[in-house]
Amino acid sequence: MEHWETLCPGGFRFVYDDGLFRPGTDTFLLSSLPRLKPGLRVCDLGCGTGLLGLLLLQRQPDLYVTGVEIQEKAVRLAEKAAAENRLTDRLAFWALDLRTIRERFPTGSSDLVVCNPPYYPTANGRGAADAALRTARAEVACTLEDVCAAAAYLLRWGGSFCLVHKPERLTDLLCALRAAAMEPKRLRFVCKTAGAAPSLLLLEARRGGKPGLVIEAPLLLQNSGGSPTAELDAIYFRQQEDTP
Repeated sequence: MEHWETLCPGGFRFVYDDGLFRPGTDTFLLSSLPRLKPGLRVCDLGCGTGLLGLLLLQRQPDLYVTGVEIQEKAVRLAEKAAAENRLTDRLAFWALDLRTIRERFPTGSSDLVVCNPPYYPTANGRGAADAALRTARAEVACTLEDVCAAAAYLLRWGGSFCLVHKPERLTDLLCALRAAAMEPKRLRFVCKTAGAAPSLLLLEARRGGKPGLVIEAPLLLQNSGGSPTAELDAIYFRQQEDTP
């Protein structure tokens, strides 16, 4: 069943389906990481139904976003959302296995690549029973190394790769990035509260970047009283809901 929601009052509408991977906090958090500039060429690897691209365009309207997704049903929904928001000139989608990215796109065609990849190796027992959900959660259709190789191919020299992942995969992630000639530059852990162990990480790497990793202050989801932090409210555009 399809569901439509609005990012913020007067903002873009996004769609998801019960049979596909539902939107999560990680996608919203990832949308806050890239340093967006007008005119950037962006590629979203494993874009699902297109939520991340819409979030980036909500923050910076002057972008050109291309989504790549292996599940054709998700691509059809993403295309519906682009048409619904009158963004077909700035938001396009391809039903494509990212491991074959070289067959469709020229190298260096993107300034920014973003990705909310599958988090879990296939051998750890966390795979979902449904095939679509399993593809989104576990590395059955692509590995972390595949994702990094595709991002490196797409990026121009000096371009950025931003992704979200689990803290327990940090070593795997750093090794995969360097193997693909991308240098980790910014790392930010996501914690429920101050002092809590991180549940997610946000990382920016740069193609051809020099060594040097900046670890930023954690992104906190709740304050001491249990309410969402002001930063999380801003990521979800909630401050706009209070505007008369």
